[in-house]
Amino acid sequence: MPIIVNLDIMLAKRKMSSGELAEKIGITQANLSILKTGKAKAVRFSTLEAICNVLECQPGDILEYKE
Repeated sequence: MPIIVNLDIMLAKRKMSSGELAEKIGITQANLSILKTGKAKAVRFSTLEAICNVLECQPGDILEYKE
């Protein structure tokens, strides 16, 4: 898949656990794991907005395109 999810990198930079992020944005740890591993077929803008808000980052810090 050419879309790379760099959520682990942002979590490490913010010294935050996956569980803490899931709780703050209101999704389950299982759904966050699906997103982190790149297995998600889609991401709601509301979820992306919540992640960016909590991690104080831009969508481009989390999502990357590689051919």
